[in-house]
Amino acid sequence: MNETTVQLPLRMRGTRSVKSLRWKSPIASAQVKSAILLAGLYASGTTTVEEPSSSRDHTERMLKACGVDIACEGNKVTLQGTATVRASAFQIPGDLSSAAFLLAAGLLRASGELIVKAVGANPTRTGFIDIVKAMGGICRFINATESGGEPLADVVVKKSPLAGISIGRELIPRAIDEIPILAVLATQARGETVISDAQELRYKESDRLASVREELTKMGAHVSEKPDGLIISGPTPLRGALVQSHGDHRLAMSLAVAALVAKGPTTIEDVGCVATSFPSFWGLLERVRIAA
Repeated sequence: MNETTVQLPLRMRGTRSVKSLRWKSPIASAQVKSAILLAGLYASGTTTVEEPSSSRDHTERMLKACGVDIACEGNKVTLQGTATVRASAFQIPGDLSSAAFLLAAGLLRASGELIVKAVGANPTRTGFIDIVKAMGGICRFINATESGGEPLADVVVKKSPLAGISIGRELIPRAIDEIPILAVLATQARGETVISDAQELRYKESDRLASVREELTKMGAHVSEKPDGLIISGPTPLRGALVQSHGDHRLAMSLAVAALVAKGPTTIEDVGCVATSFPSFWGLLERVRIAA
């Protein structure tokens, strides 16, 4: 299938006959992969999606738990169409991408152990945990279990001295949403942290590479931007400042965690966007602050 450029407005016309597809994706995207696989449920024949590297596999695990004939081999997923999807009961794990902000606060400030319970421990989502450990952070899973093919566990962290590392390649798809909060941790890590292969962040709710550099620099951090990532030198004492969320929930929460270790008050403008993914964030972060 040839690649085409599509611009809005886009008009789609439904059909009763869905054809199977073999799609070789130019990027690793769980959203694109899932959309094709779900459409493939209604197609006669075999639908295959192949990615340059593995993306998150929640859809594949869910479909398998529901009895769908689906096979995963390396970076390729194959599904047999016109499948019967069996009803199932699931316990939905907590979102590690959201938990990462509280875990980062614990790594920077906790006076004892901070535990976030029943978090998704899917290996395609645990890049943040692996990166924190590589930086020297004390972080571990306990009470591991599984529901509907999805692993979940409690996550325990303690305040830890951190060291700068290089983050790129296969780690990026597993930690792409956590890069802003990892950048905050990097400001307090010894040495240089280099983030590469993350150009996808320029097309999120904001240009997260530019926004992270701009706002953390206001707080005194040493951050430089490159086309596909960031270079952050630390540890750097942060100072309170007037900063902007750029309408980006992950940037707003990252700046709030940075404010916990900054000297002086920080004002973050336009934080209503946090309700997009984590409406209880502010109350939980305050509990972490008080307990530290």
